[in-house]
Amino acid sequence: MAIFPLWQSKRKRILEDRNYRLQSLEDVAIAAQLGCKVDVNRAVVDDWLRLPGISIHQARLLVQLSHQGVRFYCIEDLAAALSLPPQYFQPLEIVLGFYYYPPETQPTTARINPNTATLEVLLTIPGVDPRLAGAIMGDRQTKGKYQNLGDLQSRLTLSGEIIAQIMHYLHFPN
Repeated sequence: MAIFPLWQSKRKRILEDRNYRLQSLEDVAIAAQLGCKVDVNRAVVDDWLRLPGISIHQARLLVQLSHQGVRFYCIEDLAAALSLPPQYFQPLEIVLGFYYYPPETQPTTARINPNTATLEVLLTIPGVDPRLAGAIMGDRQTKGKYQNLGDLQSRLTLSGEIIAQIMHYLHFPN
């Protein structure tokens, strides 16, 4: 069976562009076919915004609740959190992953704002050594606040491994 050129184009965009926002339920179906999933309990705002019908306010609320320890186990939980009917999330269910994480795997320290944290506070983050803490402080003094985790990573040229290790301990308030 030949794949239509439009489908091929969409498949390519979804695969190549991590930030591509799915425009329709057809895009959602293609993403599901490609194995794309949004881990609802670890999703960031950008993950939620990839989905059609999710507003910035809804995305922020879901992330905020997740960071405060709320766990979502099904689409009914998401719907209740946003005061919406469960049918709102049913078309998206094929790309939503409701994964369980034992409590001991969740970060237990308060999230730290790297734009205001002192050297001592930065050093409390697992994976942040004195060199990295100094680089964070020095860069923010010369170039200004970090906008988000990606901004921090690119400005300090940090590896994905380091970012994966520290990302659950940081937050970037607006």
